[in-house]
Amino acid sequence: MIEARDLRKEYGGFSAVEGSTFSVDSGEVFGIIGPNGAGKTTTLKMIAGLIEPTSGSVSVAGYEAGESEMRHRLGFLPEESPLYEEMTPRTYLHFFADLYDVPDDVAERRIRETLDELDLQHRDRQIGDMSKGMKRKVAIARSLINDPDVLIYDEPASGLDPLTTNYIIEFTSQLAAEGKTIVFSAHNLFHVESICDRVAIMNDGAIVARGDLDELQAEYGETVYHVHTTVEVPDSVATNGRYVRTVETMDEVETTREAAQEAGGSIIDIRTEESSLEEVFLNVADGRDSRAQSGRPAGGSSSEV
Repeated sequence: MIEARDLRKEYGGFSAVEGSTFSVDSGEVFGIIGPNGAGKTTTLKMIAGLIEPTSGSVSVAGYEAGESEMRHRLGFLPEESPLYEEMTPRTYLHFFADLYDVPDDVAERRIRETLDELDLQHRDRQIGDMSKGMKRKVAIARSLINDPDVLIYDEPASGLDPLTTNYIIEFTSQLAAEGKTIVFSAHNLFHVESICDRVAIMNDGAIVARGDLDELQAEYGETVYHVHTTVEVPDSVATNGRYVRTVETMDEVETTREAAQEAGGSIIDIRTEESSLEEVFLNVADGRDSRAQSGRPAGGSSSEV
């Protein structure tokens, strides 16, 4: 659905994005994460056809980025999304429906259904009088007015209160369940972890790690085992009438079992704890310098995803 090849963007000799190659499958939710200045927004804007790459190419649904037909297949939500504040949500969305040549009856139905799904009230109030969360819902509705196959969402819940944030993340997840292809960027990595099928981590303009969450956790995360026993064993801590020893390998789990048996006890529970995406991201970021010195991006020898 999305194909990017050797994508690069320079501004006055500064490389904002360095030769990234990746693809996003139909119906997939693909996350792009990284610190400020990593190249995430520049990448999203190149996919959406809003800025031209210095070199490389991007196609969406078989069309080159920027082609008029591609724009009809894509919905874009930037992090900052100014609206026509003198309009109401209805008039604003009808205006954009006209730009996409959506028939009036289809537009009316689509606007009503989308605003119902977003639970947007006060649809005839001027947008300028609305809260930030309500404005964000209008912007999301605008991204859907042409019923696109592909959605590019840059920080869709940026600056919103927790209740509205959760609502928008759940709505984005619902869109994915309906078959939309979504490229999604957010600083809140819990949201990325909860919604994305695969993730690319960017730093200094380059993709430095990539894969599904299990692959990233296996390569860059840590797994620890909290082994609960009925008796005290070496390095265990007493808690709530039992003993807990934390180890990092299954071999250590086995030695804990043997130690418990020798002391006349047994293992009663084993709880596994794996790194979160945030912890994986921090591990990748901490290792960035050593990988750069070796000339290799994290996760492989190229920037292909």
